[in-house]
Amino acid sequence: MKKLFFILIVLQSSAPVFSQPTSNAQQFWNTLRKHCGNAYEGTLADVSGNDSFSGKKLIMHVRSCDDKTIRIPFLVGDDRSRTWVLQLQDEKITLKHDHRHEDGSEDTTTQYGGTASNSGLPGIQVFPADAFTASLIPAAATNVWWITLSDTVFTYNLRRIGTDRVFSVSFDLTKRLQTPPAPWGWKD
Repeated sequence: MKKLFFILIVLQSSAPVFSQPTSNAQQFWNTLRKHCGNAYEGTLADVSGNDSFSGKKLIMHVRSCDDKTIRIPFLVGDDRSRTWVLQLQDEKITLKHDHRHEDGSEDTTTQYGGTASNSGLPGIQVFPADAFTASLIPAAATNVWWITLSDTVFTYNLRRIGTDRVFSVSFDLTKRLQTPPAPWGWKD
């Protein structure tokens, strides 16, 4: 009996260890987390139907990261009201838009967005508008947001299906900026 027990222990200890493959959503997440603390300047790629950002300095700051939440303030000129909030749960990523007033209080139009319908790809995540968004902003019921991510570029994109509404901003991840001021509602 001792001999059999010893053989089982040897077989168990020499068995190959197989790890679960990392999901596409987790790969995207891990790549984005590498930028935590960094800020980057963006340029408008497409603003059909919305040019209120033209001529303003656009900055994204990957300000806060943990295993389940990444917060990215998006500064448009002096306006520090916007933060993209990404959350990872069950191998899917959710994108929400947190909008604040200068005093830090929530805007009436906030927390809209959507959850990816699958794990996406390591370089792109797609977020169709959720039911909360459709009830908060009926015209945005057909919104689809997507974020692309490579070693050198992060893009945030919006398309309102059935309309000319398109928004795309691209950030050069090879050129870090000095840390910008805290967004409205945050404390340093």
